Amino acid sequence: TQMVLYNNFLSGSIPLELGNLTNLTYLDLERNQLTGPIPPSLGNLINLTILWLASNQFSGAIPTELQNLTNLQYLYLSNNQLTGAVPGWLGNLINLRTLSAGNNLLAGGIPVQIGNLYYLASLDLSANQIGGGIPTWLGAMPNLQYLNLGENQLGGAIPTQLSTLYSLWLLDLSGNQLTGGIPTWLGAMSNLQYLDLGENQLGGAIPTQLSTLYSLGLLDLSGNQLTGDIPTWLGAMLNLQHLDLSNNQLNGVIPAQLSNLLYLERLYLNDNLLSGGIPTWLGNLTALTHLDLAQNSLGGAIPAPLGNLANLRLLNL
Repeated sequence: TQMVLYNNFLSGSIPLELGNLTNLTYLDLERNQLTGPIPPSLGNLINLTILWLASNQFSGAIPTELQNLTNLQYLYLSNNQLTGAVPGWLGNLINLRTLSAGNNLLAGGIPVQIGNLYYLASLDLSANQIGGGIPTWLGAMPNLQYLNLGENQLGGAIPTQLSTLYSLWLLDLSGNQLTGGIPTWLGAMSNLQYLDLGENQLGGAIPTQLSTLYSLGLLDLSGNQLTGDIPTWLGAMLNLQHLDLSNNQLNGVIPAQLSNLLYLERLYLNDNLLSGGIPTWLGNLTALTHLDLAQNSLGGAIPAPLGNLANLRLLNL
């Protein structure tokens, strides 16, 4: 049985009596204005396979009683005000496919027990206050397809152990305090469509090994300490819609090979050390909505073909 009340204007707290509906398999309270703690009585709903509590105003810790929900496959807690640590007992929910707890106030490290979730395909702990390093044991979760740890306080290098996550299509580690270089082994992740390593402290050049990621639609390496040229091989990533290399220390000219990126909607190369002129071929990238080349050492005239960019909403030179 199901109770689906998402996207209403429900307010107040969840009635404790909901815990009496022990035949429920699907409970969806997403996108309301519910407040207070998540009631421990929800731990009585042992037949639940899907629990949606996202996008409310729940506060307090994630109640321990939820560890009884061993049939749970999908747990959505994101966009609330939950506090405390990410509970280790989540590792007991061995049937979980999706664990989404982003945009809360969770702190501490990522508990090792999460590594027990063999079937986990999607892990989102983004926009919390999680610290420590990126756990090496994440590399032993063969079914992970979506890993978002962005906007936390994670430090250290990106661990080599993640190189075995061949099913990943999204990897977001942005907005942390990660150091070292961009790992060359990322080039073996042929299913990646979304790679965001922006706003960290990564240095060195952009590794050539990334040139094989032909499925990438988004590549964001902004706000790091990257050096060297903009790679010419980026022009072979024909599916790119969003390329952000801004706020680095990249030099040289804007390579003509980027003229192949006909699906590109957002190009951010601002705040680097780029030289030469503004390329006329940018006028051929008619899908562009955002073009930012500001805060470089570009010279010469503004090319007339930029007038062809009828979809442009932001132009910053």
